[in-house]
Amino acid sequence: MSDDGLVMLQLCEPGETPAPHESERGAAVGIDLGTTNSVVALSFETEVEVLRAADGKALIPSVVHYKDDGEVVVGQAAREAILESPDHVVTSIKRLMGRGIEDVKSLAGTLPYTLEPNPDGGMVRLRVAGRVLTPVEISADILRAIKARAEEALLGKFVSRAVITVPAYFDDAARTATKDAARLADIEVLRLVNEPTAAALAYGLDNSVEGLYAVYDLGGGTFDISILKMEKGVFQVKATGGDAVLGGDDIDHSIAEHFLSQRKVAVGDHPISSGEVKQALMTARVAKECLTSRPSGEWMIEVDGKPSLHTMTREQLESLAAPFVERTISICRDVVEDAGIDVADIQGVVLVGGSTRMPLVRARVAEFFGRPPLSNINPDEVVAVGAALQAEALTVGSDTLLLDVTPLSLGIETMGGIVEKVIPRNTPIPVAMAQEFTTYQDGQSAMAIHVVQGEREMVDQNRSLARFVLRGIPPMTAGAARIRVQFQVDADGLLTVSATEMTTGVEQQVVVKPSYGLTDDEMATMLRDSLVHARDDMAQRLLTEAVVEAQRSVLAVQSALSVDQDLLSADERQAIDAAIEQVNAACAGSDRDAVTQAVDDLENATKSFAEKRMDRGIRNALAGMSVDRLDGALGGGE
Repeated sequence: MSDDGLVMLQLCEPGETPAPHESERGAAVGIDLGTTNSVVALSFETEVEVLRAADGKALIPSVVHYKDDGEVVVGQAAREAILESPDHVVTSIKRLMGRGIEDVKSLAGTLPYTLEPNPDGGMVRLRVAGRVLTPVEISADILRAIKARAEEALLGKFVSRAVITVPAYFDDAARTATKDAARLADIEVLRLVNEPTAAALAYGLDNSVEGLYAVYDLGGGTFDISILKMEKGVFQVKATGGDAVLGGDDIDHSIAEHFLSQRKVAVGDHPISSGEVKQALMTARVAKECLTSRPSGEWMIEVDGKPSLHTMTREQLESLAAPFVERTISICRDVVEDAGIDVADIQGVVLVGGSTRMPLVRARVAEFFGRPPLSNINPDEVVAVGAALQAEALTVGSDTLLLDVTPLSLGIETMGGIVEKVIPRNTPIPVAMAQEFTTYQDGQSAMAIHVVQGEREMVDQNRSLARFVLRGIPPMTAGAARIRVQFQVDADGLLTVSATEMTTGVEQQVVVKPSYGLTDDEMATMLRDSLVHARDDMAQRLLTEAVVEAQRSVLAVQSALSVDQDLLSADERQAIDAAIEQVNAACAGSDRDAVTQAVDDLENATKSFAEKRMDRGIRNALAGMSVDRLDGALGGGE
């Protein structure tokens, strides 16, 4: 409103709406969407808080339990449900993001998932508790739980945006699938940031370091190694490498196969069920974690009333894990060479991911890099911390600059099924690069463009991303046409390809939707389903907000009682205690009106108490004050 009382209107161009004020858009958080566990954090003025549950735990197990009644449970409760309902629980879904059925790894001849045939190929689908779900939908359920965790920790503040981290070696299909999952969870992705880059950002800002650092990230499902140069607020990735299907899960699989072979001896040879596979995997994970700090242990697996006892020593564990750890070291060696440096040039190694807690991993990393890894950061939380810092930078502003790179080369198919690389791996992003091609036959009026990603020389050895056709090429002799193909990669690592015939200006452009991404129709169906459940979702949100407010009221009353309970008679105190119990009981239920009524009753029960406290406060403030000072304080005098 202006000084003369008139309301000022904001003018916009036709068809445009004004952008909401930053404070109206909801909180922007950093999310580490992990294979085994996920973490969410919030940064304010570069001070980062990892958002925890009421019990103080930061890790949210990336496990989903689909109940028969339609309820979806995410987290520790879902992990515990593996014992009772293994076929209703999905774990390690991140490994299937952007993957086809041939990418799914089997365990002891049995898949830990029931796969649904997909006649069109494309992304794998799982049958769980009578539903057919894609990894994108399952990941969206995890993201919804992460969002709910954040909103609960922020006392009901709306969370609408996030920086989400992905493995540096995630290809375009997996990155697109991650953004699709966020979209289904009603989260705007500010940016996808590579996990090692986020870790380096968190470590570099917290310790004010400069120079060359390596980030060794061994999580549950993926391995990444990045070499970064940190200098005066600029974080530049020099080289990155990794394996999107190499991680702690592989060690778990190896341990589980060992346990299942023991089980066949203990209970008799029999076909291994999916339930046994999941319980063996869960037991293997527990064994791996226990043997990090203990020399040996024993664990029980019981399925269908048939128990089997399993023992393992740390030496046996390290023997099973050694091939996977050595693969990570081999990748480290290649990335150091790609960066054009010597190992001795690296000033420190930052460890990321729960699997780096294994003594074998730490010993081999120290041996390869010639120095013990840095251990003054939490490997489980550092990625979310970096993501939160980047979320703040993208919404509020920051003096830091992230210069990431493409993890894999991008190119097109040429005659004979050969790949012509347009953007080599480890190219800083965002980036646009182009090459010119020509026709192969006389009079050719169209050209098929096949976009691929990978390091191999032949098309069938790389991952297909997209196909489109440039039409309208004027008839010319072979080799006369000039076709300019441009690849543009944005800050998220996602690709747009355009092809232009230079003499006529005919152009065709495609935003690459990988073969294993979801089609627009599938996304529309999923979004439509989310709208169908919007009323229930909003009801749940309103209930949660009411419960948060009620709990806040109870805490305020309890705090007041701890100071001034002597003002109350026994009957008054009993009435207040009863009102508090009524609020707590209502909060445990699902009736928002009951919660609201209980809060109103608590307010009525404490009204007299509040008045007595106010009277005491006034008396204390006036105690010892002279009549003249009192008169002056009240504005008396001539």
